[in-house]
Amino acid sequence: MTTHERYARTLAWFAEHMPIAESELTFDNAYQLLVAVMLSAQCTDKRVNLVTPALFAAYPTVEALSHATPEDVLTYIHSVSYPNSKAAHLVSMAQRVMEVYGGEIPATREELQTLAGVGRKTANVVCAVWWNQPTMAVDTHIFRVAERIGLTTHAKTPMDTEKQLIKHIPADLIPKAHHWLLLHGRYTCQARKPQCETCGLQAICRYYATLLKHSNTNT
Repeated sequence: MTTHERYARTLAWFAEHMPIAESELTFDNAYQLLVAVMLSAQCTDKRVNLVTPALFAAYPTVEALSHATPEDVLTYIHSVSYPNSKAAHLVSMAQRVMEVYGGEIPATREELQTLAGVGRKTANVVCAVWWNQPTMAVDTHIFRVAERIGLTTHAKTPMDTEKQLIKHIPADLIPKAHHWLLLHGRYTCQARKPQCETCGLQAICRYYATLLKHSNTNT
């Protein structure tokens, strides 16, 4: 199977079986999305969704957050991972958005990455989810799933994975493909116990083909 064929068949399968693929974070605007994504680093979306309602009630706008102290914010997010650093980053982010961007969340990856606590992955998520830009955020799920299926080959870093994926996925599908791969990794192609026997991508997946080969060798 050629790389082009593998991508085409994989994307077609997801389009048929997962027509709706969206972020599982709860948000109403770009400000809330950015905050939620920043909080989700090494933390589950479920946990983030538990803390953001009270946080957004206390700080409904980026301007309100800019006037807070990290200690104030910490009282709302203490149950997420790395709460102290995240609280400091959120306040610094809000202050820069007010000072440099006039209170508007920037709409480019490059500008987003100038904000405290915002790396390439977070910026890619915001650009893809809120502005539907062709940016591919690579988390541990996407890194794993792309390599297992065979969409990437010998990717050593998230950047390697990102480059290979955006090279082969049509630009208009990249935002949705991000969610396809992420959700597949979260619920089916899990790290320790991938559910290969019930996965609809068996006929395409390079990892599953390897399992079959080893199984046949041992029988």
